[in-house]
This record gives sequence, structure tokens and C-alpha cells, in this order.
Amino acid sequence: MKVQARKVGNFLKKPHNIILLVLLVCLAYLVVVPLIYILKDTMIVHTSEVNRVHQEAGTLTSYHWAKTFSAGEVYSTFLVPLFNSLLCAVFSCIIAIVAGGLFAWLVIRTDMHCKKLCSTLFMFLYIMPGWTLAIAWTNFFKNSLVGGTTGIFEAITGISTPNWFAYGFFPIVLVTGLHYAPYAYILIGGILKNMDSNLEEAAQILKTSRFRIFIKVTLPLVKPAVLSTVLLVFASGLSVFSTAQFLGLPVKFYTLATKMYSYLNGTNPGRGYVYAVIMLVLSFSILYLNQRMLGTRKSYTTVSGKSSNISLTKLRGGRKIISAAVVIFVMAVTLLPFLSFATESLTQVKGDYSLANFTLRYWIAEDAGIGFSGILRNPTFWKALKNTLLLAVCCSVGAGTVGCLAGYGIARKWGTKLASCVNSLTFLPYLIPSIAISAIYLSMFSVRHGIIPALYGSSAMLVLIGVVKYLPMASRSGLNSMFQISATLEESALIMGVPWHKRMCRILVPIQKTSIMSGYLLPFISCTREMELFVLLYTPSSVLLTTLLFMYNQKGYEQFANAITLLIVIIVISLNTIINKLTGASIDSGIGG
Repeated sequence: MKVQARKVGNFLKKPHNIILLVLLVCLAYLVVVPLIYILKDTMIVHTSEVNRVHQEAGTLTSYHWAKTFSAGEVYSTFLVPLFNSLLCAVFSCIIAIVAGGLFAWLVIRTDMHCKKLCSTLFMFLYIMPGWTLAIAWTNFFKNSLVGGTTGIFEAITGISTPNWFAYGFFPIVLVTGLHYAPYAYILIGGILKNMDSNLEEAAQILKTSRFRIFIKVTLPLVKPAVLSTVLLVFASGLSVFSTAQFLGLPVKFYTLATKMYSYLNGTNPGRGYVYAVIMLVLSFSILYLNQRMLGTRKSYTTVSGKSSNISLTKLRGGRKIISAAVVIFVMAVTLLPFLSFATESLTQVKGDYSLANFTLRYWIAEDAGIGFSGILRNPTFWKALKNTLLLAVCCSVGAGTVGCLAGYGIARKWGTKLASCVNSLTFLPYLIPSIAISAIYLSMFSVRHGIIPALYGSSAMLVLIGVVKYLPMASRSGLNSMFQISATLEESALIMGVPWHKRMCRILVPIQKTSIMSGYLLPFISCTREMELFVLLYTPSSVLLTTLLFMYNQKGYEQFANAITLLIVIIVISLNTIINKLTGASIDSGIGG
């Protein structure tokens, strides 16, 4: 007993062991336990369902699962949304990989003009929230057949766009694919930039065709990047909510996420939780499949000890045409949305884009004509802006601090079961779709559990779910930074009797302050543009910019929705620029130009 007690005492004397134990308990409660709660909520009667199920609230029932898969409803309410989600995920992957991979090849492996400009603008597709592209698409291509007003395209050309082009599947996959194309660009571009050109030159010496070199040499080497992009985009396509809500709802095109939202926001939340469980199963299945596929090949070496000079493909006579086409494309998908947001926010009568119809009333008027003042005079807007920035600060401080401590503990105990378990738990929230984790926390914290109060409706709940959701990016940053610091530095300070908090604040953090700072700043940017994570949880007292935008859009106040969208994009891009200036970091650093 004394030996065991001594081992426990020695174990607890080390700060990184205490950090890992505390994180293990907290993350088990905040990540694993909610999964159990949501399973439970698929099998009980909720208060709003008493009249539908004809049982008392809180009693066990198989109604939700049976109703979801009943012969009369399974096709229209489950199989069609599931098929739509899978279809959106597959085609979004194709668009993201083709667009991002082709762009990476043009920027890195050809002599195209304006590489730096194109690279910078292309990253705007990711910096801007995905749903902003959906709103921009609606602004340009909406038709009078749905909603009764014309878009910018029809107003200019007189051509009415068909419903399939303006709404539904086609714009959803196009917008989602373009939003995630920068991921393919970064991942594939990084490999193409570092790949030894001798590999391709050896094949050319053997008189192998360009197409065969691409299929047999280049493509297998970029397989990890392609699979990583597939994992990210496919999971995002399955759980796409805001884009599908804006572009699919007008023509009743439902996905699993939008169907889940309609149930949770209605009188049948139990079925909404069933959809959340199904989405989780699909997400984890994708991760497992990705690991299995990567595991079939153990080596993806692309950098050797020999020269890695990049052999640029000469575009010859098509150089100017291709360069111009790429510049026009990236400007169209990144700058034209700004124009559409500004234009729509200034139009007094929807669908009329004449100068006489432009007005600033929706920006600065004391009475905008619909019961409240313009955006810049609207107290609700300023309250939402304040709540958004305050929430972003709280989430970034929480996620950044916990991520830094997690990285420290995992790095010091790397290779142990405790470190591996905590490492997995910190990454798990990344795999859970935002709308699904929102449903999970709605289920878990809507009532009191022991000493844990009911958090629904409070700002604390938004902070808690934000910290958990953004912890993966903060912990990755903390772990990478701590791995780069030799343990001998801390051991030397320990020999000198320097306490742990001083070792962290005066030695470890200052050495990797740039990398650690990104663990704080990335959650800050993500939180300012987040919609799907908070759309189920906000209340009038905790309204945010994105949820206010969502509410205005649902009510048909398109001028206000576009004004807020424009401001959100400006805020996000400004914050990203400031972060780059402060840290010197850039998400496309080392790739473009």
C-alpha cells in the first residue's frame, strides 16, 4: 500500500499529470457524456410531444425511431434528406478537389501570371463564412417564380433563372465545394511545392506521357492530401445547414441537418435527436474509412535528400488567356459577393436595381419602415455585435488556454495511454457536426443535473459549447508548439527551483508565443462567423450577429440580412488581417506566388 501511495504521490507531483487527469474528467463529461444523453433523448417522450405520442413526458418510448423508419414516412422524411445529404457531400468533394487541386497546380507547377494575387483572393473563399456565398448566390440568381422578386442577373439580362439553378442541389454543392476548395489548395499545394521534380523527370526520360505521369506518379503522392480533403468536405457536406437552409428551403430541398433543425425547432424534438445520432454515426464512419484508406499505403515520401527544384510547366501561347481566366474567376467568386451584399442592402423595392431605388434607410434611418430603425441605429444590432465580440473573446481565451495546457500535458506524456486518450478527446469535437453538437448540448443542459444548473438560455452555455467546439484547433496549435520545445529547458529551470507557473509564463510560452497565440486567435475568428453552432441555442438576450442575420432572413428582411452579412464579412477579414500582422502567420503561407 505504501509503495502504491508513493507512486500516486510522485505521479501527482508532476503538473502535466494533474493537467491530463483534470482534462480527462472534464472532456469525458463534456464530450462523451453528451453522446449518452442524446441517445437517451431519442428514446423518451418530450413535453412538446405528449399529445403526439399519447404518453407522459419522460417515459421511455420507441416512437421516434419507429416513426423515422416507418413504411409510410421513411422515404419522404428520412431517405430523401439522407440521399440529398450524401449527394451534396459527394459532389461538394468533387468540386472542392477539382477546383482546389487545379488551382494548386496552376499556381505552383506552371508559369501562370498573377500568382500571389490569385492565391490571396482564393483564400477569401475560406475566410468568408460559407453561408455568405449562399446569400450572394441568392442575390444574383433568385427568380420571380420563388419569392416574387428578381435577382441582379435577371434584372440586368432579363433572363429568368430556372429553379434548379437558383435554388436546391446545384447551388448548394457549388457553394459548399468552392468554400472548401482552399483546403484542397493548401493540402495538395503543399505537397506539389515540396515534391521532388526528379520523380517526374525520371518518368519523362522513359518517354512516359504527361497524363500517365499524372496518374501513376503525381496522383498517388498527393493521395493523403486528397483523402484529407475528402474527409473534411464530405463530413461538412453531410452536415451542411446554413447553406442548405438559405438555398434549399425556398424549393423544399431538405438535408439531414435542415430536417433535424425543423424537428428540434418544432414539436417533435425526439426525431430531431434521432437525426443527430445518424449524422454522428456517418461522421465517425467517414473518419474510420479515411484511416483505413490511408493505412493501405505506409509511405508518401515526396521530399528526398536530392534537389527538389520545381519544374514549371510552360503554358506557352495560352499563358495570358489562362492567367486572365483564373484572375476573373477568383475575383468573381470573392469580390462580387461584396457588391451583391451592398447592393441588396440599399434597394428600397426588392428586384429594382435602378439608382432611383437606392436608399440608406436600412442603414441609418430612425424608422426603416418595418417597425425598427436602420442597422447602424438599431440597438439590437449593437447588442448582437457586443455579444458576438464578447463571446468570441471568452471562447478564444477558454479554448486557447485549455488547448495550450492540453498540448503541454500531451507532449510531456507522449506515448502513454493517458496522453493518447486526452489527445483523442480534444480532437473528437472536430468530427461532430456543429448542428449536431448544438443539438447534443441542447439535450444535456436544458434541465438541471445535480450540481450542474440548466444552462439553456444563458451566455454561459454559448461559451461552453464554443470552447468545446474550438478546442481541437487550439489543442493542435498547443501540441505542435510544445513538441518543438526541448524538455531539457524546463528540467534546467526545475533544478534551479523555479515553480511550474513561472516555467510556463517565463520560458515555455515566450519561446513559442507566435504559435501559441494562434491557438487563441483562430477560435476568435471562427466564433465571430459561426452560425450553425449557436442557431439552436441563442435567446433574445444572447442574440449574436449571425443569429440576428438568420432571424432577419427567415422573416424576409433581406436588406437588413445583407447589411449584417456585409458587416460580418468585413469584420472577419479585418480580424484575419490583424492576426496575420500580429503573428506573421498566413493560411496560404509558402504556397502561392
